[in-house]
Amino acid sequence: MTRVHNFSAGPSALPLVALERARDEMLDYAGSGMSIMEQSHRAAVYEGVHDEALALIRELMSVPDTHDILLLQGGASQQFAQVPMNLLHPGQSADYVVTGVWGKKAIKEAKLVGQARVAASTEESDGKFFRVPSQDEIKLDAQAAFFHVTTNNTVMGTQFSHVPESPGVPVVLDASSDIMGRPLDVAKYGLIYAGAQKNLGPSGITVVIIDKQLIETGRRDIPYFFQYRTHAEAKSLSNTIPTFGVYMLRNVMLWLKELGGVSAIYKINQEKAARLYRVLEERSDLYQLKVEKESRSIMNVTWNLATAEAEKACVAAATKAGLIGLKGHRIVGGLRASIYNAVPLSSVDALCEFLGNYRP
Repeated sequence: MTRVHNFSAGPSALPLVALERARDEMLDYAGSGMSIMEQSHRAAVYEGVHDEALALIRELMSVPDTHDILLLQGGASQQFAQVPMNLLHPGQSADYVVTGVWGKKAIKEAKLVGQARVAASTEESDGKFFRVPSQDEIKLDAQAAFFHVTTNNTVMGTQFSHVPESPGVPVVLDASSDIMGRPLDVAKYGLIYAGAQKNLGPSGITVVIIDKQLIETGRRDIPYFFQYRTHAEAKSLSNTIPTFGVYMLRNVMLWLKELGGVSAIYKINQEKAARLYRVLEERSDLYQLKVEKESRSIMNVTWNLATAEAEKACVAAATKAGLIGLKGHRIVGGLRASIYNAVPLSSVDALCEFLGNYRP
């Protein structure tokens, strides 16, 4: 079987070694006589995988003892609501930096819970976002319950090179599309959440890293299952967790550790992005880079051609060449290459060769 070059935005590429391990252990995990999917989530066999996954996240991200790691369901979209449900107390307001579709969705959910304000937005008149704001552009509330930032925007292809701060206020990061793609000082943040389906594993698991003080002071007048303390106290086993998703996350974490960890993959990610942007810039006669250079993402590279028809033809030719998932998000069109951790340099080189040689 020939594997294609997968540039899908999510669910996205997984490391081949992680998939091969799953294949080899599919019918009999660790001599148990059954698949990991068939194990009780209360059984010692599964708990070993669960504990290893949590330990690997803590090790790879250098998560301090001040923070808990939770494995939840519902994706980042559920966290749009669950964060304010827990952290936004009556009479308080929360600050949001809106730099794309997901930031707009997040603040919309917060406003259903309580007060939330836009501290900064880079939305254009046509509803698109081509840059992220500087720290100076952000109007902060020193009394805010929390300060919410989307670190990387998959739709438009923008990313903060330096995550903005709000001194004295817990900073909440939606890091769904760049978590573990570059180093992050976890101790600086009150809460970090990420859907797994981009850099961590398959869809179905959400990682939440949260300061224990925020768990302690979190609201208790919300449903029990949506309280972070419920999952912290039960080690994320308060209900039947997607066990195969945790197993695959564990496999991906083992791959990343063997590779050298987050600092090692960051260097690779920078090189992948540099090669791709270089080709797109060299073919400026055909390809248009609309995101401001200082705001360009190293995870999601977006570009346009002169017309929607030309873009459709380019995507079709790429697909025929085994380059999959390049169609841009339906909101903005164009083309998008998601080059997350598991996308190898060889796939980016294949895309660069195609784009360099492509003639409409």
